Amino acid sequence: MRRGKKAGGKTGRDALDEYSGRIVNAALAEDVGPGDITTEAIVSSGLKGHAGILAKERFIVCGLIFAEKVFTSLDPGIKFKRRVKDGDTVKRNEVIATVSGRMRSILSGERVALNFLQRLSGIATLTGEFVKKTRGTDVMILDTRKTTPCMRIAERYAVRVGGGVNHRFGLFDAILIKDNHIKAAGGVTKALGHVIERAGGKYRGAPRVEIEVGNLKEAQEALAGNAGVIMLDNMDIAEMKKAVRLIGRRALVEASGGVTLDNVKRIASTGVDFISVGALTHSARAVDISLKVG
Repeated sequence: MRRGKKAGGKTGRDALDEYSGRIVNAALAEDVGPGDITTEAIVSSGLKGHAGILAKERFIVCGLIFAEKVFTSLDPGIKFKRRVKDGDTVKRNEVIATVSGRMRSILSGERVALNFLQRLSGIATLTGEFVKKTRGTDVMILDTRKTTPCMRIAERYAVRVGGGVNHRFGLFDAILIKDNHIKAAGGVTKALGHVIERAGGKYRGAPRVEIEVGNLKEAQEALAGNAGVIMLDNMDIAEMKKAVRLIGRRALVEASGGVTLDNVKRIASTGVDFISVGALTHSARAVDISLKVG
């Protein structure tokens, strides 16, 4: 739950730069493979031109580094000019960026570049809608691990661009005891006890222990076990308010489960510190963007 959180030993910005090159190359290998046979058959190798990347609706832009690397990885001679920056809100028919150089390279990179921009801008835009709904409160909107495999760094970046905050990156950087852990351990008290007994110094660098609870009894047990963060999972508003009062300020409180744009303001009003929203990354709609050759 920290801005600029480390991922894989690097800062968020460094990790994004390194990762974007790797994931772009993988995406190009998947789509272009040994060659774009349609473009090669139709467009002469020496033909040069330019194209504009256009917004077809209003949204928050995210993913320009990926789009640029698509074209420059295909052809170092391509010139990619950003007309806006990540985090800007654009309107319909606004030019996001221009691309100039060999037409073969522009056409071969079109779909992969748009896929990155549409997906990541969609996540940033949806995140921005959740953040706007909770404006005026102290609540932070968090993402989850419900990300596209191998796209987590990019999708978490999009959440930050939209104004959200990243939860733990993976299983290795924070202790979060979920319902199945609790069942396997034999209850909330035993699960928290095992963390103390078995962890020793191994997880000393990890942030405070978080545990998921489904009712007030479990919340009381979590407090007794000195949990640092208590996640209220799928509680209704009335029970959530009772849990927040019970916990007081003895632990941070996160709400999770069934969060929508329709109810997020009511959840924020209960006094929780965080609201985690899986939909930010697993259900964001790709925004409408097109590339038009000039």
